[in-house]
Amino acid sequence: MKFAAETIGDWQSLDRQIVDHLTGTVGAMPERASTNDLLRAISLVARKHLAERWVNTQRIESQANARRIYYLSMEFLIGRSLGNALQALDLHDRVSEVVAREGRQLGDVLEEEPDAALGNGGLGRLAACFLDSMATLELPAWGYGMRYEFGMFAQSIHDGQQVELPDSWLDNGTPWEFARPEVSYEVHFGGWVERSDDNEAQWRPHDELRAKAFDMVIPGHGTDRVATLRLWKAAAPAHLDLDAFNRGDFARAAEFKNRFESISWVLYPNDSTPAGRELRLRQEYFFVSASMQDIVSRHLSEHGTLANLAEHTAIHLNDTHPAIAVAELIRLLLDVHGMTWDAAWGQCRRVFSYTNHTLMPEALETWPVALVQHLLPRHFEIILHINHDLLEFAGRTAPGDLGLLNRVSIIDEAGERRVRMSHLCIAGSHRVNGVSRLHSDLMRQTIFADFARLFPDRFDNKTNGVTPRRWLAQANPALTRLLDESIGPAWRRDLDRLQGLLALSADAGFRDSFDRAKRQNKERLAAHLARSIGIMVDPSALFDVQVKRIHEYKRQLLNVLHVIVRYNRIREQPEKAWTPRVVMFAGKAASAYKMAKTIIKLINDVAEKVNNDPLIGDRLKVGFIPNYGVSVAELIIPAADLSQQISMAGTEASGTGNMKLALNGALTIGTLDGANIEICDAVGRENMFIFGHSTEEIDALRATGYRPRHIYEENPELKLALDQIRLGHFSPDQPHRFYDIFHTLVDWGDHYMVL
Repeated sequence: MKFAAETIGDWQSLDRQIVDHLTGTVGAMPERASTNDLLRAISLVARKHLAERWVNTQRIESQANARRIYYLSMEFLIGRSLGNALQALDLHDRVSEVVAREGRQLGDVLEEEPDAALGNGGLGRLAACFLDSMATLELPAWGYGMRYEFGMFAQSIHDGQQVELPDSWLDNGTPWEFARPEVSYEVHFGGWVERSDDNEAQWRPHDELRAKAFDMVIPGHGTDRVATLRLWKAAAPAHLDLDAFNRGDFARAAEFKNRFESISWVLYPNDSTPAGRELRLRQEYFFVSASMQDIVSRHLSEHGTLANLAEHTAIHLNDTHPAIAVAELIRLLLDVHGMTWDAAWGQCRRVFSYTNHTLMPEALETWPVALVQHLLPRHFEIILHINHDLLEFAGRTAPGDLGLLNRVSIIDEAGERRVRMSHLCIAGSHRVNGVSRLHSDLMRQTIFADFARLFPDRFDNKTNGVTPRRWLAQANPALTRLLDESIGPAWRRDLDRLQGLLALSADAGFRDSFDRAKRQNKERLAAHLARSIGIMVDPSALFDVQVKRIHEYKRQLLNVLHVIVRYNRIREQPEKAWTPRVVMFAGKAASAYKMAKTIIKLINDVAEKVNNDPLIGDRLKVGFIPNYGVSVAELIIPAADLSQQISMAGTEASGTGNMKLALNGALTIGTLDGANIEICDAVGRENMFIFGHSTEEIDALRATGYRPRHIYEENPELKLALDQIRLGHFSPDQPHRFYDIFHTLVDWGDHYMVL
């Protein structure tokens, strides 16, 4: 690489910094550096300046005695970090120039970085967007989660079926984490609880392991302030069972290490087996215990007392995965720091808040009492104490209402006794929010109606959002350039500035530029489809996308049925002037979710038939894009013309894919569900394609009797499509492959009202 003379402020020239890292850190000759070498060197340049910002941020917050926000989440779906860091450091264009002087493209360098395998779906992406926004708003924020070595899984499609592979994102290390060897905590499991003569509890655990801290710096935009994402790695109390190793029992020596360290291997281990369920609960307590110990330790080092913990600490629970934090904080305050129950409980209820992410009772997390007693005996005692106080309060509020006591109890006594984690969150929090206006209203009216009666001031709404820095500025550079030229760059921190586009809506030049930006994005995605799944598509076709976790309530099946009906219509009238359409699906199915995996197979079988029918040609193409994550989304979302948001009303809590797609200019095809309603209010119903039943209409339909077979018999096009699925038209090698899909929709109730 050549050296340039310019400097950036009081820094060395950028190319000099890059060369220094290539030679001194990466160990590569600049003139022979690979794209990956360049990725590592540029990342280390950005890391250095982020580290300086992190140190300054911590100094400012400590000196200011700031009240810190701690966001606890099992997932942080942060995606790639280099592009975001360069944007935040205002280095993107200058680094691009330096790389271009060497005949390289910065885009090729950015593509080399693997996505951080720290999350899976909307819940994890929401957490990442929150950290970005809190840093940008200069709020003193920390995220706490798990340092997964393999994430959930990398999805591959073989013969149309999902295959799960380890997502080995750390194989070559990552420049974005800062190991904190001095930050380590003991985490315990099992054992029993002893009582002293004065009835003080002493937990005698059976297992002990260590939580080791790794920090990632989350930069703010338009500010030097940053947020911290602290992730925990599980480590055995000793690196090896040396005695077993010296006896030649190598398998036992390795098993000792793996038994502890497997806790931080995989996100959401398969919970279809008892061992998988136990591992998941161990994961949740492991990251919560380390986080709570760290929060308490930091507070004590700065304030010297825990009596003012709530004045300086706000802890947010992102869904119920970190719910055990309520009991863990009580345990630390009671057993370790000698507080009374009343004082500890008073601090707890002022510290915690909780976001609920689902309206489906079956999706609310519960754990068998026997498992909680086995792994966390002291916490189970604390939960029983919390429940006793809760039921006493409920009894005083509604005397004689035994049904209320059963419904609000943290312990579900029906059948196998289970601990209701959402109830624990509500009992221990001062605020509980839903994630869209509809969701929050339904939450108060349905699953948490009794709690809303008991604690009416505790519930409110916080509609989800997405960060425009990632989902417009970074994901859509073509549109970003147009926006900057037209209304200035301030929209990155103030999305209300986009209102300025209204004045340009009739400007032919602006509209042509908008179309050109969309075309660039569609060409980019078309090239990706050709490379990744071998489908050639015309960028001038309508790009119709449904990208989200594969789940029956999200109704990918409804979209597939529409594809089949459209396919049949084209075959019946091939001479008609059909608008070419490319229908794209992407998303992962949970490894134990058989129906979701069958839906993926159906999509791919339909695609195989449609894409190879010469009568259809380019008028309809179907593609399933594998391994959906942040980086794949950054390709798909800017290119979309149509955004499918078609869950049954009352099932999607919010959705954030709907916002990302709308922000990039896609028109929404959607039901009145989740945040679709608020998007509709904002953009006007004339600018969306709204269809389907409302929640009230669904309730009425269920009450009067929903008969999907009757719909099947009365709608010839729908009947033909379903019969094609049932009789093997799309699976001639195995005609009965999709019997379960047919019967689920026609004969077994069609729970999500697809028909």
